[in-house]
Amino acid sequence: MPPAPLDHTAAQAQRSLASERNRQPILEVLQRVLPASGAALEIASGTGQHVAFFARALPQWTWQPSDAVADAFGSIRAWCAQLGVANVRAPVVLDVTHQDWPAAASAGWDAIYCANMLHIAPWAACEGLMRGAARHLGAQGQLLTYGPYLEQGVPTSQGNLDFDADLRRRHPAWGIRAREDVQATAASAGLRLVQRVQMPANNLLLVFGRA
Repeated sequence: MPPAPLDHTAAQAQRSLASERNRQPILEVLQRVLPASGAALEIASGTGQHVAFFARALPQWTWQPSDAVADAFGSIRAWCAQLGVANVRAPVVLDVTHQDWPAAASAGWDAIYCANMLHIAPWAACEGLMRGAARHLGAQGQLLTYGPYLEQGVPTSQGNLDFDADLRRRHPAWGIRAREDVQATAASAGLRLVQRVQMPANNLLLVFGRA
């Protein structure tokens, strides 16, 4: 049975300035790398600004938001109501470190999208994301991850170094991940890096497909 449509219950829309800044550059990459239509699962939807914005710009796509906790589900509904989108399903609780993902998140997705999660979660979240994507992507599906990365042989901005230090002070299991480590973890799950896209503010968008 398909997941229920989003209930546009009135709620307060939470705002992330970073999401406002990066949503348009990310959308431009999605428009370039994704097919004209499909079904996408968003991991760690947070405020819901991304999923609502992408749903409005890509109306032939159906979007399934999710998060590890339900705290921001009201914000997701509010953003979708503000932007008038009808192609977003009701958000579901999804912790990528759990082996079993909920039924609503277990379709053969054309895309799985995850932004700014890997550096504010333990390494097990990266491993769980890769294993889950390998299980639940369709044959031609793509996993897209966005955020800051460290890379061998690539100079790191002072801003990213300061951000990494701050993250590690806040939680010892957090920190900006090495792109090579993320890529190796994806490979161990059966995914390969097919595109590395340089993004504004020293971020990367990585596109993975089946090996």
